[in-house]
Amino acid sequence: MPASSVWGNNLRISIFGESHGPAIGVVIDGLPAGEPIDEGELLAQMARRAPGRDKSATPRREADTPEIVSGMLDGRTTGAPLCALIRNTNTRSGDYANLQQVPRPGHSDYTAWVHYRGWNDVRGGGHFSGRLTACLCMAGAICRQILARRGILIGSHVAAVGPERDAPLPGPEIPDSLLRRLSAAYFPVIEAEAEDRMRAEIERARMDCDSVGGVVECAVTGLPAGLGGPLFGGVESLFSSILFGIPAVKGVEFGAGFGAALLRGSEDNDPFRVTGNGEIRTGRNCAGGILGGMTTGMPLVFRLGIKPTSSIAKPQRSVNLETFREEELRVHGRHDPCVVPRAAPVAESCAAVAALELLLTNGALVPAARRGEEHA
Repeated sequence: MPASSVWGNNLRISIFGESHGPAIGVVIDGLPAGEPIDEGELLAQMARRAPGRDKSATPRREADTPEIVSGMLDGRTTGAPLCALIRNTNTRSGDYANLQQVPRPGHSDYTAWVHYRGWNDVRGGGHFSGRLTACLCMAGAICRQILARRGILIGSHVAAVGPERDAPLPGPEIPDSLLRRLSAAYFPVIEAEAEDRMRAEIERARMDCDSVGGVVECAVTGLPAGLGGPLFGGVESLFSSILFGIPAVKGVEFGAGFGAALLRGSEDNDPFRVTGNGEIRTGRNCAGGILGGMTTGMPLVFRLGIKPTSSIAKPQRSVNLETFREEELRVHGRHDPCVVPRAAPVAESCAAVAALELLLTNGALVPAARRGEEHA
């Protein structure tokens, strides 16, 4: 069985740590050498996911300032494995004392107890915690800068929180200005009034000691046509494999997704056309930028179904793993009433890592200039 905390082939990321341990972190192996990394941009992406900065999120506050301990020199990647640590500084492990015996419904407590024979760390969810998505954001913040210099942009928005909806991403083409705006926001939406409705829905769940889920819609633009491969080497498989590493994700769809099942072929098929500058494009991008497991050159569009947060303050029924008797569980601690806004930058980060892996696998990444030739 492959290591479950390691992802990728040409670009390989390894995530380590637990929610309430001294630190979490990520090792990124296979990054191209000589790539400048802007620290301000990196920290801005980390801040979008960081906890304790908004009423819709957990009150646990962490700086989420990564300490890069290898793989960077003078602001550029060296080509060696890049390792970054993210310290845990605001933990309250006592809140989780009762979960060692009584697992939370909807969480990994029970399955991890079985898998690791009771030796798993349940504090804050341990290695299964959404806290570790900070590591994905770190990796993505590095990769998206490398991609942006090649004209590849990534952005997402909160498409839904419970029954409340935002306008969908425009199509078939998506303006760069929109993606830049969304990728800089904490609560990214296309229609400003949608945020107010969604925040009200989150607050209703919070006041009811409950939680609510939703949908994140994400796009990657600028990918050339022909990347990927058929069957098991397809772009959908590559992206899905890292997107399902986000703990709250329960579904991934590309383009029209399940909606395509309700269409006829004449409605779902995209007619090809030639633009004035000689490029081949499609009319509606129902395929979400992927045909036959390969990129079409159109925006790559996908949506994530995000489940409601498992840890809620309502009393719930569970089983005591020592006595094997049913009992009532009350979850303590600080938890998000809705993780969807914080999942948006994680989705973008996973897309950035997958897109860079796709370019490296297909030999489609133009390398940085040699040292001394940057201004030649």
